[in-house]
Amino acid sequence: MLALLPLAIFLALAAIFFSQLLSGRDIGTVPSALIGAPAPATNLPPVDGLGLPGLDNAAFAGKVTVLNVWASWCAPCRQEHPILMALSQDKRFQIAGLNYKDAPENARRFLGDLGNPFALVGADQKGRTAIDWGVYGVPETFVVGRDGKILYKHVGPLDAEGAQKTLLPEIEKALAAGQ
Repeated sequence: MLALLPLAIFLALAAIFFSQLLSGRDIGTVPSALIGAPAPATNLPPVDGLGLPGLDNAAFAGKVTVLNVWASWCAPCRQEHPILMALSQDKRFQIAGLNYKDAPENARRFLGDLGNPFALVGADQKGRTAIDWGVYGVPETFVVGRDGKILYKHVGPLDAEGAQKTLLPEIEKALAAGQ
């Protein structure tokens, strides 16, 4: 009887995995408990030498904000950067950066080489603010409404299709709602 225990455990796990596979849920989507909640308390200094303001909650007041968590050492951040540059042309909302565990000179070089889509950039040297935002890893992108509430979260690098089909509609909803 004891010899059948591993087989029973395997069959139980296989049934669980199979039911998840057939459920139709997008298992690649990471839900965020912060959707609909006020943005976490944020008070980050600017990245030294960048000439932009740091990041705090007052920056969200009255503006739709796309907050991008990025780092110069992050290869997918480099991949998504042209999408952020294109988004920065739309002046109906602001793009803010949360620079995650990065050296200021590397952050400046990254933006100097690829362009700067950000109106403000906060330096999260220790990564504590990113934890408060529920960040799993860089890059991640949030839409924050005019009332300072988080309306949307995208995990991973943005690509043209994802930006067009998902991010832009979320930004448009925030703009239309006057949130």
